[in-house]
Amino acid sequence: MKKTTDFGYETIAADDKGKRVADVFDSVASKYDLMNDLTSVGLHRCWKNFAVALAQLPEGAAVLDLAGGTGDLTRRFLRKYPKATVVLSDINNAMLREGRSLLLKHGLDAPIVQCNAEALPFSDKSFHAVSIGFGLRNVTDKETALREMRRILKPGGMALVLEFSRVWKPLAPLYDFYSFKVLPKLGRLITNDEASYRYLAESIRMHPDQETLKTMMLSAGFDHVDYYNLTSGVVAVHVGRVC
Repeated sequence: MKKTTDFGYETIAADDKGKRVADVFDSVASKYDLMNDLTSVGLHRCWKNFAVALAQLPEGAAVLDLAGGTGDLTRRFLRKYPKATVVLSDINNAMLREGRSLLLKHGLDAPIVQCNAEALPFSDKSFHAVSIGFGLRNVTDKETALREMRRILKPGGMALVLEFSRVWKPLAPLYDFYSFKVLPKLGRLITNDEASYRYLAESIRMHPDQETLKTMMLSAGFDHVDYYNLTSGVVAVHVGRVC
């Protein structure tokens, strides 16, 4: 029987998800950062700053920004750790092109690798830290991606998973209204793509909640996992540590 997975609220063949997700990000890449500012009222900057602030890395650390897209987290790591090697990676070429342009615009440099989070082209114990910001929910096999993140970390390393999560219940009706009524309309107005932003709203609802993701990370081999709710649980940062 053919393996299936979710694409928002739609059930599709697992082999098809990568292409469908690629189509979404090919469509929105050029306006991705603008839409992040508009749809989060700028809060995504605070969320990313918080995630990077949690990383306490040695001088000259090696960091992988997984599903790094336009390089927001890469740039933040490079500013905090100017002697670090920060690798910007993503499965989507259009997003990486935007990321490279923005790195150059800000006078920064980083190796860029196009790769799948489920099969990372890096040796065991290669990095002091790996981050994935708003990318895990788009991965077809999240368990495999988490095991790959664990594999490439050095002893004492850490994984930072910044992702939309379960909002505080009293805010859920308002959050749902915004997600399904306002967000797709913004997508149509700014990117001429309502469907992609409807998918993004649906994908948030299909993503594991805070406790479930913590359990998944422990099952993937992380020795200790904490999480921090931000903006009443609209997003959460999970920190997986390797002893």
